[in-house]
Amino acid sequence: MKIVLLGKPMSGKGTQAKLLTKRLNYQHISTGDLLRNEVKNESDLGKEAKEFMEKGLLVPDELIIRLLAKGLPEDNFILDGFPRTIVQAEKLNEIQTMNIVVDVFCSDEIIEKRTVKRRMCKSCGAIYGLDVPPKEDDVCDGCASELYQRPDDNLETIRNRLKVYEEQTSPLVDFYKEMGIYTQVNGEKPIQEIVEEILKEIEKVK
Repeated sequence: MKIVLLGKPMSGKGTQAKLLTKRLNYQHISTGDLLRNEVKNESDLGKEAKEFMEKGLLVPDELIIRLLAKGLPEDNFILDGFPRTIVQAEKLNEIQTMNIVVDVFCSDEIIEKRTVKRRMCKSCGAIYGLDVPPKEDDVCDGCASELYQRPDDNLETIRNRLKVYEEQTSPLVDFYKEMGIYTQVNGEKPIQEIVEEILKEIEKVK
């Protein structure tokens, strides 16, 4: 089964991808994580991508495609954060045909609230926020390290990212509807309820 998760920034699609990966024992492929690793490692690709990411702009197709150039697994994976444009979707179709595209939908208002509340652990990378707050303010439940707010977790940047999403990624809805593989779930529900809803949709196409 080859699955694509769509969703606005902060929709929770990354969290859902990780939970589904464990439930299904699939490989989780996140272009966001791959990009952040490239930036952290200060690779040439990472340096190019960083300029776009810091402004809340989409990383160009050519860079993303280079990132995935090593190839996708043949089956049993969840693709998170790709495709983001029609060009990317067409490129993906040339490589492999997806079985289902799940759109984790949230309102812009919820997205903005989640953004300003999000905190990350400096040591283990755990993420906390509106839906999953830490037991103690600014302290990681798992390793007791300090939590911090990412520089791009602010209203100006998220509003810009939402605008870019609407312009460049929203057209994918019609693209995948025409292919007959699009479905939408409510991303504002409790996390575990969303997982179960996605699993039901996956079962329909197995």
